[in-house]
Amino acid sequence: MAKQYGFWIEIDRCVECYACEVACKAEHNVDLGIKWRRVTNVWSGSFPNVTFKTISLSCMHCEKPACEAVCPTGAIKKQPGTGIVTVDQTKCIGCHYCFFACPFGVPQYGKDGTMQKCNMCAERLAKGQEPKCVSTCPGNALHFGTMEELSKLAQEKVAKKLAASTNPSVIISK
Repeated sequence: MAKQYGFWIEIDRCVECYACEVACKAEHNVDLGIKWRRVTNVWSGSFPNVTFKTISLSCMHCEKPACEAVCPTGAIKKQPGTGIVTVDQTKCIGCHYCFFACPFGVPQYGKDGTMQKCNMCAERLAKGQEPKCVSTCPGNALHFGTMEELSKLAQEKVAKKLAASTNPSVIISK
C-alpha cells in the first residue's frame, strides 16, 4: 500500500504567529499576495456566545483530489508513492477549473497566471526533512507524517480527520 502523507493540526497549540505562512513563502519564493499556507480564524456560535479558533491550513492533499479530476491538461497529479498532490506549472493553462472544484479554495494563481499551491515541501522530504511550516512552528501545532502515523498520535487527543467527499489528508484536534 502506498503512503499517504498529511498534516495534523493541534488548534489549541496555535499561537497565531504566522511563522508557518512566512516560512512557506520564504522557502518557495511565493509571490506577494499568494498563500500556500494560511492562518485563519474559524468562528462558531451565535451572538452573544461567539468563539473562534485559529487554524493553519494549506492544500489538503486529498485522497480523491477534485482539482486533479477537472484539470483539462493533466497538470495536477497525485503522486502514487506519497499521496502529495502536485502541479506541473508548465502544463497549467490558468483555466481556474481547479479553483472552482476544490471544496477548500486552495488553488492560488501567481503573476504568470498558473496555479500554485503547497507541495508538502517535496524537495525537503527528499532530503529527509520535514515541511518548512512544521519545522518552523514555535507552538508545535503542526505535525507531518503518514496518515497512519498521525492517526495514532492523534488518538491521545480529541481529534478528527477532516471529512469531505475528497477525503482530505488532514487531522484537526481541538
